[in-house]
Parts: sequence; structure tokens; C-alpha cells
Amino acid sequence: MNKAQLIKAVADKGGRHLTPTEAVEIVLDVVVRAVVAGDPVSVTGFGSLTPRQRPARQARNPQTGAKVTVPASRVVKFRPGARFQDLLDQRLPMPESGNCIQKAPKTPRP
Repeated sequence: MNKAQLIKAVADKGGRHLTPTEAVEIVLDVVVRAVVAGDPVSVTGFGSLTPRQRPARQARNPQTGAKVTVPASRVVKFRPGARFQDLLDQRLPMPESGNCIQKAPKTPRP
């Protein structure tokens, strides 16, 4: 699911007139449902959530030293987008206002 598909899913589920609370709850619901269904969710500039399968493995109980079998599980991997990572690593300054993950508009050439 990409950003455009996420926007369409939220619009289909919530209609046009949403309170901020409803909008956030619907976005989170759509994202969780997509990831649980096995679909990665990618929002340009923000990042991507990808479901991953972890195989069963052997671990050790740190208190007793006994071997323990850890069952297989599903986890979610988050990978931040390039702009988000640049802001986090302070390679780019945080803008004073506006959308911080959206690219700056291109300036026309003279």
C-alpha cells in the first residue's frame, strides 16, 4: 500500500468530513489491517512498515542457563524514509513551518 492507496482507503472508510480524531484513528486502522494482511505500507518521505516472519529458534534463560525454544512469530519492520532519516541525523535542518517530510518545491532556473 502506498500513500495514494492509503489516502483512498481512508476516504472510502471515513468520507469527506472527519474530525481529526476520526482521521487519525482511520489511518492507523487502515495501516494495521494492511500490515496484518501481509501487505507492506509505504508512505513517501515518512517510511515503510513491512511484516516479517521470524523463525523458531533456541534461546537461553539468563537466570537458569536452560535452553528454551522461542516459537516462530510475526514482527513489523519500520524503515524510515530518506528525508525522515536526514532530519533525524540532522543532515537537513527542521523547517520552521509546513510539512517536514515533503520535499521542498523546485526553484525554476533563470
